[in-house]
Amino acid sequence: MDILSHLTPMFFTLIAAGTLIGIIFGAIPGMTATMAVAVCLPLTYAFGLVNGIALLLGLYVGGISGGMVPAVLLNIPGTPSSITTTFDGYPMAQRGEGERALKTGIVASIFGGLFSAAVLFFFAPVLADFAIKFSYVEKFLIILLALTVIASLCSNMLMGIFSGVLGVWLSLIGTYSITEGGNGEPRLMFDFMQYYLIDGFSLLPVLIGIFGLSTILLDAENGFADAPGQGRIKLQGGARFSFSIFKGQLVNLIRSSGIGTFVGMLPGVGGSAASVLAYSQEKNFSRDSSQMGKGATQGIVASESSNNALTGGALVPLLSLGIPGDSTTAILIGAFTLQGIQVGPLFIGNNMDTWYLMIIALVAANVLMFGIMYFAIRHIAKVIEVPKYILYPLIVMMCVVGAYAINYGIMFDVWTLLIFGVFGYVAQKIGLEVVPLIIGFILGKSAEVYFVKSIESYGNLTIFFTKSPIAVFLWVLIAVSVAFAIYLRVRNRRREASSLVE
Repeated sequence: MDILSHLTPMFFTLIAAGTLIGIIFGAIPGMTATMAVAVCLPLTYAFGLVNGIALLLGLYVGGISGGMVPAVLLNIPGTPSSITTTFDGYPMAQRGEGERALKTGIVASIFGGLFSAAVLFFFAPVLADFAIKFSYVEKFLIILLALTVIASLCSNMLMGIFSGVLGVWLSLIGTYSITEGGNGEPRLMFDFMQYYLIDGFSLLPVLIGIFGLSTILLDAENGFADAPGQGRIKLQGGARFSFSIFKGQLVNLIRSSGIGTFVGMLPGVGGSAASVLAYSQEKNFSRDSSQMGKGATQGIVASESSNNALTGGALVPLLSLGIPGDSTTAILIGAFTLQGIQVGPLFIGNNMDTWYLMIIALVAANVLMFGIMYFAIRHIAKVIEVPKYILYPLIVMMCVVGAYAINYGIMFDVWTLLIFGVFGYVAQKIGLEVVPLIIGFILGKSAEVYFVKSIESYGNLTIFFTKSPIAVFLWVLIAVSVAFAIYLRVRNRRREASSLVE
């Protein structure tokens, strides 16, 4: 595949369209980058791998960046990663400096996005070359580590573990065909379901249902209530934006972007953790932190540079190890699945042209995001006034049509969409952790294959502890992640107890 032959007007048009649609999704409270990617995922089949991935990366970057709009103007984070943007963005908007706050965030966003793209370009191939040497044992332990880290960083570790195990269990529904003695044996289903579930639940309808339909059901419960404060947009009236704001902010930009990129590499941690960590570090190291939380631009710089750096960071484990860094990159696996390509250690080496085109698309998406948001922010800000009762019926229609068309018109995929849409709604109502569940679902079959192949090759369970120093090191990381989660839980309980005493 020739790289230059794919750098067509269609390629860049799809990036621009994806970025704009992503910004709109991110700017509307309750609609996230993950939802944007899930809803538009079926379209990638018609566009092919390169153009399809270009569209999704545009949606990803735009969705993360668009979350700052309601965070600044309504004090409501459009995406979870924009939560710390509200701390200083909304006080600035109340002073009539909404446009200044937004443009500060936009500049910080492109810095973080390009920083993480550079890290992705230089680091992912090195990690992939190292991972190629892994045997089935190390591959299984990598997946176990990913699920453990995800579960341990949930608000409720036990619920996180249960959610991950439930996701693995759901992925195993279908037929067992790893060993010769297990060819075609149905499992975990009733006889009347065998015709539909011979290959298990289709990944894409599951993703669209959990991240698209369930979000709409949760909002429907509240009667599609619009965000409080809509219509009272304060963009101008105070100090105007100037690039002089960033004088003395280089350390903040680099540190926050580095934090966002690193956190993005940790499977399932999420952008909210990245932005909170970057914001707290800026507050600790800033010469004048007294104004942070009251409308300080350095707070917006820290928040937006870190959460946009998450995009490139989350792609590192996806493309080098085949493990999604967050819920959005988990959906990107679906795009590769549609084209019959498996991401993992061999992906970059076997698909060098696709790899370079993804880097180009990621950089272009960040540049286009900056151009669209910086020069049209007054128009984009009006998106938050669009009523949800107009948007959501269109989104439901896109979800249903997309699920039906994915596998050439199989009606059961629509039922899968509806089942997992309702399941995602119920899961969030009862406290299940959606991210560990969906990553468990994606990695479950691979974990089973690696486990069974390891036993077949070496004959006993001790091999998981004695195979190599890498295996031992992975067990140490698993133990540390669990111990750290227990430490955080105990510390938080002590703080709660001491606050009650006071």
